[in-house]
Amino acid sequence: MSTPPGNPTSIPGQDALRPDCSNCFALCCTAFGFSRSADFAIDKPPASACPNLAADFSCTIHGSLRTRGFRGCSVFDCFGAGQAVSQGLFGGVSWREEPGSQPAMFAAFRAVKQLHEMLWHLAQAQDLTYSPELAGEVQDLRARLAAAAASGTRSVLGLDLDGLHESTARLLWTVSEEVRAGYGADDGGRGAFAGRGASAGNSPPLHAGADLAGARLRGRQLCGANLRSAVLIAADLRGADLTATDLLGADLRDARLDDADLAGALFLTQAQVTSALGSAGTRLPPALSRPSHWTE
Repeated sequence: MSTPPGNPTSIPGQDALRPDCSNCFALCCTAFGFSRSADFAIDKPPASACPNLAADFSCTIHGSLRTRGFRGCSVFDCFGAGQAVSQGLFGGVSWREEPGSQPAMFAAFRAVKQLHEMLWHLAQAQDLTYSPELAGEVQDLRARLAAAAASGTRSVLGLDLDGLHESTARLLWTVSEEVRAGYGADDGGRGAFAGRGASAGNSPPLHAGADLAGARLRGRQLCGANLRSAVLIAADLRGADLTATDLLGADLRDARLDDADLAGALFLTQAQVTSALGSAGTRLPPALSRPSHWTE
């Protein structure tokens, strides 16, 4: 994947969490495996180089990934872990120069990607919270995660990632509740959220983890809804207002976002946006870029 186009405005701390493929040893094209599907044209086992990888670590079909059946590659975002591992933890020495470094480098990449993704969300959480005490907790955890990501390969590979995920999830949920409460959300993450709009009476229940594949939510006021980990594949969200909607981990593949307002959505990532379909009228958070295929 290439660095997203445009010049988005970052929340402080997010700039270092953007991919810079020119300083990476194509770790996303090697460390991870994938299976032949709608997102990938071939099978590729983990810890193996993609057949489309060039000698200089560039992609030989980068300009036509989507049309060649590699939509998953065009969506992937490492949150800057690629260059951090390649140039930081491994000092600019590639796995091709030192083949014995492959297992550790690929494992470190997988770990640092998780750390950087947590850092991305925590940066937004700190920017959103109204509570100085909660902001302090988030800042402390951000400092711990940043230090861990740069602590050296052995330390990174020995991290308790599950524990760090739990700590991050707790703080993100607390901030989400705080922000969404300002929009009347009181579901506590469990109950249904009907939303508002002309067809609200016909709406499926909206809650964390809801199966909303293909749901008709066009023009709906979904402000403050909790759609964490919801399946929104091919959902019609055209013209919908998703201000303060928690979209952490939501599956937005092929969701219709034409003219939707996601400028104030919570915990949205570039990968989620790139996997969806939108238009010039779609409003995005300042930190995210409009995918090129939206205008093509």
